Amino acid sequence: MMFTLETTKVAVPTRDGVVDDHFGHCAYYTIFTLVANRITATDRMPSPEGCGCKSGIAPVLAAAGVRVMLAGNMGEGAKRVLEQNGIRVVRGCHGAVTELIEAYLAGRVVDSGEGCHSHECHDHHA
Repeated sequence: MMFTLETTKVAVPTRDGVVDDHFGHCAYYTIFTLVANRITATDRMPSPEGCGCKSGIAPVLAAAGVRVMLAGNMGEGAKRVLEQNGIRVVRGCHGAVTELIEAYLAGRVVDSGEGCHSHECHDHHA
């Protein structure tokens, strides 16, 4: 039997150590590096100003190796741009980011299936 040490990077829109409810307005992204389902590193990436779907953050996150986004809420435009960059989006996340990543590792985090309905970023054509 072959054992592989698969590496995955998971990003969480963060403000003050908790999941920011709005992806495009977070203070920074907490990026967890997971190897063999264990946290091996935790980093921060600054969040650009502006709407998440137009900020250019999706290709930056993808280039950094992020493959999963655990988010509180986001509009369909931002979700689509992330997915086009190879990042799987899980919405409906909340609470302390350290508790969230532990729940994710335990298989207890699932997508809410709901997008942001009160999103004020205009002209979403992404």
